[in-house]
Amino acid sequence: MKLCIHRGATQIGGSCVELESQGRRLLLDLGLPLDAEDNSSSYLPTVSGLTEPDETLLGILITHPHLDHYGLLAHIRPDLSVAMGAAARRIIEAAAPWVPGSLIPPGGPILENRRQFDWGPFRITPFLVDHSAFDAYALLIEADGQRVFYSGDFRAHGRKGTLFEKMIACPPRGIDVLLMEGSSLGRLDMETTFETESHLEGRMGDEIRATEGLALVYASAQNIDRIVTIFRAAKRSGRAMVIDLYSATILEATGKDSIPKSHWPDVSLYVPHRQRIQIKEKARFDVLARHSSNRIFMETLASNPNGHVLLFRPAHMRDLEQAWAIKGARFLYSMWEGYLKAGHGSKVREWADRMEIPFSQFHTSGHAGPSDLKRYAEAINPKIIVPIHSFHPGSYGQLFPRVEPHNDGEWWGLHRPGIPLDTHLGTIP
Repeated sequence: MKLCIHRGATQIGGSCVELESQGRRLLLDLGLPLDAEDNSSSYLPTVSGLTEPDETLLGILITHPHLDHYGLLAHIRPDLSVAMGAAARRIIEAAAPWVPGSLIPPGGPILENRRQFDWGPFRITPFLVDHSAFDAYALLIEADGQRVFYSGDFRAHGRKGTLFEKMIACPPRGIDVLLMEGSSLGRLDMETTFETESHLEGRMGDEIRATEGLALVYASAQNIDRIVTIFRAAKRSGRAMVIDLYSATILEATGKDSIPKSHWPDVSLYVPHRQRIQIKEKARFDVLARHSSNRIFMETLASNPNGHVLLFRPAHMRDLEQAWAIKGARFLYSMWEGYLKAGHGSKVREWADRMEIPFSQFHTSGHAGPSDLKRYAEAINPKIIVPIHSFHPGSYGQLFPRVEPHNDGEWWGLHRPGIPLDTHLGTIP
């Protein structure tokens, strides 16, 4: 089996790995780079068969529904098979009508936790993981008697942390190469850990209780763990969580009865003016009707602000201003702080400052910290660890044994029994 990291060897986001065995190929992820100015085909890696017919490319495996792992699917040929989790596919499809330039991914195999399937010469086993994206997987790929484990993105401190502990207790064995993400490297030292979602819930609840007026929480509707955190913090504070129609469709798409939904008694639906226009333009009245059982209007938020926590969107700014619903409000920012430097994040921060709304950050990472990465690597105990999805691949050698970096665009083969590593793959530092 041969591998090539097309993007991700020295950066976070835009992930794409190609595997080849017996003249057949698979891609692991096809992500849009985080620093991309737009979603254009110019970011596609040079892979035969993405846009033109090539029967040697069997398809693409998408680990989870984050744009930096699936965003470039918008530019592939429509008959190319794409495998992902069933809920991940539903979430991407639910988001498409609301987000400009979104896509409906082509069909393909469904990833299910620890359920093996064959794709050409490759045997694939998905492993459900704890991550800020719902329905996220690590992937075991077997071919030619060799085993590659692709970690995807994962953490240990979310609401599905038991999945991490299960991986540590019962890891895949005999791994030749572990392609392991290292997003946290360079951000945390070994003694520091990320805050858990449960602890974040408690802090957020305290802040909401201290808020005189409307609590505005800016978080991604696709970060399902965070929506649960916000819901629970709101409920602990005696308030209802208010969602928009986009968020309602995303939560519905999870298919999980334990995830908050628009019809729950402690959830309300408010449709901002911009979404009302989208509903008319795209004739989405059926979607509105499906989620309207607990619909409220701005008059309710303005008259009873301390009874609600609003899952904030930039589309709310105009409505809140016009209704004078921001007296006594507080703004809780619950996304990666890097987004505050440009785009919607910076505009939202400017708006909160202009409206004199107190602004604070309540966030925890979707990625494993260094100490958990070390536990992960020790449990899997691969012959080789190859850095991916990290701005600091040089840090791997300080934490893990048998690290072998590879450059973007470099094809390399796995070690075969009886062939010394220093002649087959190069000397391992």
